[in-house]
Amino acid sequence: MARIVVTGGAGFLGSHLCDRLLQRGDDVVCLDNLVTGRTSNIEHLFGHERFRFVEQDVSDFIWVPGPVDAIMHLASPASPVDFARIPIQIMKVGSLGTHNCLGLARAKGATFHLNSTSEVYGDPLVHPQPESYWGNVNPNGPRSMYDEAKRFSEALAMAYHRTHDIDIRIVRTFNTYGPRMRPEDGRVVSNFIVQALQGEPLTVYGDGSQTRSFCYVDDQVEGQLALLDSGYQQPVNIGNPNEFTMLELAETVLRATNSSSQVEFFPLPADDPTQRRPDLTVAKRELGWEPSVELDEGVRRTVAHFIGELGLE
Repeated sequence: MARIVVTGGAGFLGSHLCDRLLQRGDDVVCLDNLVTGRTSNIEHLFGHERFRFVEQDVSDFIWVPGPVDAIMHLASPASPVDFARIPIQIMKVGSLGTHNCLGLARAKGATFHLNSTSEVYGDPLVHPQPESYWGNVNPNGPRSMYDEAKRFSEALAMAYHRTHDIDIRIVRTFNTYGPRMRPEDGRVVSNFIVQALQGEPLTVYGDGSQTRSFCYVDDQVEGQLALLDSGYQQPVNIGNPNEFTMLELAETVLRATNSSSQVEFFPLPADDPTQRRPDLTVAKRELGWEPSVELDEGVRRTVAHFIGELGLE
């Protein structure tokens, strides 16, 4: 049993991590400023004797009384709609927020677990992407605030590791999806599902041939906890190696929703990666982890959640 601080714990992925940590016997302190997190994601945990929620912006000074064994830093808006809406806040939580969390880890002698992203690879020129690939990122583009904030977070974590001997973990997530995504999230899985359920056209950008590798949230959580519990202190890709085009994803969603929605094509946004797939060699070797939920099954589970979320039951 450990006492673990989860920043961004009321968000999509953070709330699932809180659930799983409590399930395995840990104490959880959830910090979230609710800019993109939602209390509905964690309200089922209110009253749990080992769960505490604090409404807190980690870009400001943070302090957690008592012992802390690990800090899992997930706080950051991560959707395209947020990139345009609150770019400065995204940069601040990736820089000031990461610095504050590392300071807390140093003060408490805690492990610092950074939730980074495949976006550090940008529009990759190497495929699939191993952790050794340095990326192809536009530092001035419309996605740069998120990409560069995460790259800075990784650099800062490694600096604290080398300078202060902080025990660190760095996970690079690849397109996680599942229940508790926001309907207005702006990410492709939630976009397609909401559009299909509401009978609207599915918006595909470009010709739909660009690819992503979609990891169901339960697999993502197990991979992250395997890393947290390990002694491995270098970046690790956690994702699903099965690669799908946007048109293939659209077809999967239409099957799962039994929708007659059509597909509409729009211009490809600037700096949108053309392909993305994780090399899982390190995760398999160091963590003994690989995902198990196939896209069809994961999408079915996510559709069931959105039917309830949208009041369509």
